[in-house]
Amino acid sequence: MNQCFQLQVQAIIATSFRQRHFSFSSRYTASRVSFSSFCCGRNSEMEEVKVASDFLVGDPALLEKKIDAIRSGGPQKLQVIADFDATLTKFSVNGTRGQTSHGLLQQGNPEYDAKRQQLYEYYHPLEFSPTIGLEEKTKLMEEWWGKTHALLVEGGLTYESIRQSVANANIAFREGVSELFEFLEERDIPVLIFSAGLADIIEEVLRQKLHRSFKNVRIVSNRMVFNDNGSLVSFKGKLIHSLNKNEHALDMAAPVHERFGDMDGPTDDNASLKKRTNVLLLGDHLGDLRMSDGLNYETRISMGFLNHNIENSLSCYREAFDVVFVNDAAMWGVIKLVSEICSSGV
Repeated sequence: MNQCFQLQVQAIIATSFRQRHFSFSSRYTASRVSFSSFCCGRNSEMEEVKVASDFLVGDPALLEKKIDAIRSGGPQKLQVIADFDATLTKFSVNGTRGQTSHGLLQQGNPEYDAKRQQLYEYYHPLEFSPTIGLEEKTKLMEEWWGKTHALLVEGGLTYESIRQSVANANIAFREGVSELFEFLEERDIPVLIFSAGLADIIEEVLRQKLHRSFKNVRIVSNRMVFNDNGSLVSFKGKLIHSLNKNEHALDMAAPVHERFGDMDGPTDDNASLKKRTNVLLLGDHLGDLRMSDGLNYETRISMGFLNHNIENSLSCYREAFDVVFVNDAAMWGVIKLVSEICSSGV
């Protein structure tokens, strides 16, 4: 991001948070900066403004109304829906692009790793092609995911390979994720983690990186079936890919703390999830806003993590999400908002 645009972002953020009643901004430490006009060539100094460097809000008044509405419903009506890769996990890890839950997998067979990479190189551009219609693109994504899953079975993937892949992966959670899950667990607020990847890998990342499980966290993703020798033999349930991960929330979700393979269908908790009609949605792509499409919600607060291409995407994200986080921000802002929602004060 060039320096001139960085200053524009800072100015937008500062303007967004000068609302006295909007206490959500108080969690962040503001810094004072002095900068010239938005045209980089001009030298005229503008007054110093306080800048929150990690997030901005497009419509603070609307967000305040949503907070009040969800607060009035109480924690018993709230659920959290979150994307996994680059939302719960960091975009940049140790100075390089962090790996995704799907991309980190090495199945211990170089031939099949190469074949999966070839599929990625062919289908990934098609996923984001502006010239391919949704119906055709959906068929292409089903092909991609189906072929990839077949290669994992054919190539003899073992659960031990998943453990080793996660242990060697360049992946990390955003600071504050564990604290957020704990806060929600204490209040019996469910968390649905949506992913077009692999549930078993996500569970292993949670185990190795957070070193604990959470009874309120459920995975909405593709789940593997292993035999007694720990080898992958099949996948269970419906195929979830990047364009349909909103459709199977209640019939694919399985608690993280359950043993692998024990959840064959909808659980008793699914009926209660449908009654939780207030939603906090976390995502890093505009398409993640569709994760709540299958839910008949009353009020939704959406929080977007804009990780790259900020200059070209900020305006769209600001219009689409209630809150936008930049600079690979931690989860403290989300915790602050949830704590306000769960408070009894006005």
